[in-house]
Amino acid sequence: MAETHRNNLRIYDDVADKWWSDEIRWVRTLKNLVPGRLRYFDRHVDWTGKTVLDLGCAGGFMAEALARRGAEVTGIDPARDAIAAAIRHAEAEGLSIRYDTGVGEALPYDDASFDAVVCVDVLEHVADLQKTLEEVTRVLRPGGHFLYDTINRNPIARLMAIIMAEDVVRILPKGTHDPEMFITPAELRAGMKAAGLDDVDMTGLGPRGITRRGDLTFGPLPLKTVQYMGIAEKPA
Repeated sequence: MAETHRNNLRIYDDVADKWWSDEIRWVRTLKNLVPGRLRYFDRHVDWTGKTVLDLGCAGGFMAEALARRGAEVTGIDPARDAIAAAIRHAEAEGLSIRYDTGVGEALPYDDASFDAVVCVDVLEHVADLQKTLEEVTRVLRPGGHFLYDTINRNPIARLMAIIMAEDVVRILPKGTHDPEMFITPAELRAGMKAAGLDDVDMTGLGPRGITRRGDLTFGPLPLKTVQYMGIAEKPA
């Protein structure tokens, strides 16, 4: 049996033409994560009039949600076909969102360009975590916020995110994640500090219910064992 290719980022381009169709279960799961994330992020940021970078935006689920909250949104992702799908959908919805193709390690923006950087389901995929955090800090304005989620690295997280999610329940394609790239909260806090970001808050993220279609819904949880999210700030 061929070995599964891990951290397979091609999956986002492979389904780009159906990103907004609700036909693909794992893509619906990504969409269902957005309200749960924002239930937490909204407590910390008033989005109205803010310039926001959605780092790793894929087909635009989070970017559109932020734009509808009144933010001036830019999305960036290395998946060209997903970006094209995001552009088409935003235009069809009458939303003014700028989309670019690029990576977190080399953001094509000036220093202090954004009031907030949102980075969800991304940090565990980047080639250079520390460089990405440094770039986030660079493009943030003083007093700006970094809002993120990622996956913890421990045996339980590996069981849930790889064996259960990819192999058993199959709510993610095989090879979506490389468990060696998962990040402990302590590692992320240290990396943010080294990049010049102050840790503000951190909480768990996970399933909170199920839809009539059998899809999971998500929200904040007290435990950070598997998935967690948080807020950091660039000092004023």
